[in-house]
Amino acid sequence: MDCAAARDDYFRASGRYIPIVTDGGIRNGGDLCKAFACGADGVMLGSIFAQTEEAPGRGNHWGMATPHEALPRGTRIRVAVNGSLEQTLFGPTSVTNGTQNLVGALRTSMGVCGARNVREMHQAEIVIAPSIKTEGKGFQYTQGLAK
Repeated sequence: MDCAAARDDYFRASGRYIPIVTDGGIRNGGDLCKAFACGADGVMLGSIFAQTEEAPGRGNHWGMATPHEALPRGTRIRVAVNGSLEQTLFGPTSVTNGTQNLVGALRTSMGVCGARNVREMHQAEIVIAPSIKTEGKGFQYTQGLAK
């Protein structure tokens, strides 16, 4: 979001638009949609694409391009094969973890936000909740609704 704000400031000052590509942490359709809503023009989907039948790594992914103390470059990560590239992009899904039908997820979120294109998706209002899994649980417990 900070990069998108800086990009927008630069665009207003210079008239030159610099696209932003989000790289890292995109694990499912929800992450993909949030990246676009936060200002990304594109996303890197290495681990998601590594899970496709067509991927040359056959269910393995080599992680990030820069060294990391806990995961040095060249370390192979097993991600398993999850489905075809067609399923990953367009469905139908065979898993419930959000790693398939990415285009459908983006279309749905854009529709919910009223965005007709990625530039309009950048204008979506972002609400940061403490945790979607626990959001509202306190109210549910006090009202005797949660079990």
